[in-house]
Amino acid sequence: MTAATKTRTRYRCLSCGDLALKWAGKCDACGEWNTLEVEAATLGTRQSGLALTPSSPARPITDVPVVMSDPYPTGVAEFDRVLGGGLVPGSVTLVGGEPGIGKSTLLLQVSAHLARTGHRALYVTAEESAHQVRHRAERLGAVCDELYLAAETALPHLLGHTDALQPEVLIIDSVQTMHDPGLPSAAGSVAQVRAVASELVRVAKERDLIVVLVGHVTKDGALAGPRVLEHIVDTVISFEGDRHHSLRMLRATKHRLGSTLELGLLSLGDGGLDPVADPSGMFLADRRPGISGSMVTPTLEGRRPLLVELQALVAGGQAPNPHRGTQGVESGRVGLLLAVLDRRVGIPVLAKDVYVMAVGGAKVTEPSADLPLALAIVSSFHDRPVPSDVVACGEVGLGGELRSVGGLDRRLAEAARLGFRRAVVPMSTPDIDAEIAVSRVETVGDALSLLRLDGV
Repeated sequence: MTAATKTRTRYRCLSCGDLALKWAGKCDACGEWNTLEVEAATLGTRQSGLALTPSSPARPITDVPVVMSDPYPTGVAEFDRVLGGGLVPGSVTLVGGEPGIGKSTLLLQVSAHLARTGHRALYVTAEESAHQVRHRAERLGAVCDELYLAAETALPHLLGHTDALQPEVLIIDSVQTMHDPGLPSAAGSVAQVRAVASELVRVAKERDLIVVLVGHVTKDGALAGPRVLEHIVDTVISFEGDRHHSLRMLRATKHRLGSTLELGLLSLGDGGLDPVADPSGMFLADRRPGISGSMVTPTLEGRRPLLVELQALVAGGQAPNPHRGTQGVESGRVGLLLAVLDRRVGIPVLAKDVYVMAVGGAKVTEPSADLPLALAIVSSFHDRPVPSDVVACGEVGLGGELRSVGGLDRRLAEAARLGFRRAVVPMSTPDIDAEIAVSRVETVGDALSLLRLDGV
């Protein structure tokens, strides 16, 4: 280091990547405790206002050539749906998910398909041994000559493999376990993850190389490591699911090369991941008609309509601290609906123990599930089943009024396809061309009266 530069100590949050000039027990940006890590910063004496010669002159946008790269299909149709056709040369994709959810299985299947279709692939395992990956590949039928395997954790060694093999596809499992020996911090630290990811992005752009990174997630389901990791990649794929169910969901939370509105649904079995041909039928396969507390709602995940069964169970007496249990739905929405039912409709459910779930490992977060959730809760409270051929969809306001939601034509067309004959929707819903009878109501109380769930 020359006399013109000096170093000072600063601190980077492991959770959110925020920068602090002094250590503190709690990060001011995200509120997490004990996440600040030392990071050395080299400061130069160059004045910030000094102009530098640009590497290339600016030019009119009309003079910039349009270069389109065709995506490579991955062989996993639902993955291609989310990606908009496949993986694009020169792109960097980050796949995040909980341990054991199936990330390595998915990417091993993808790399094997790309290798079989003439695209040399290098799979770098930084967490498992090469023997473990080979054993999984045998089980998945993913063994082929053009798929190369390397067990490395050092970035220079990984780049050496890339120089020697010249692959078209590079998959790294995982980016948090890779490290640059030139940095003093440990693997997985903010500095290491940022340095490794930045170098891999540079290599991908220079060589027109497809790079796929596996990322860990925190206990809250967010991608672990600095936020800059998400910012520098082209695509961030969230791989979700309940390990007690076979269903797996793929979502693009960021996609520079396409839409983020698609949802991919896969089923994890002994032979790997397979696309779900009829998701709505799968969610409703074990449904028992005539049971109180059950309601079906047509949800919309991106552009894909799905029918999901919502179940509620109201039990207990006038407990001072009633229990609330939720699975697959937001607990805050359930609390709001209980308050509306108690205050606006006069159904005393606030003092009861209430359990609500979305069946089959589904997650329902959109407001359109408010009305069916309220109907399921009241159905359980009065022990009166909702007719089995009825679906409901609508947002509930604090005044008990119902508000329309988007995409109802696609939602109700999916419900009609699966044999439902009647839909309860808000009064403001526009005319819908669907083979299903539409009943419009203004309030939650009107919906309960229509379905004879008001206790009268």
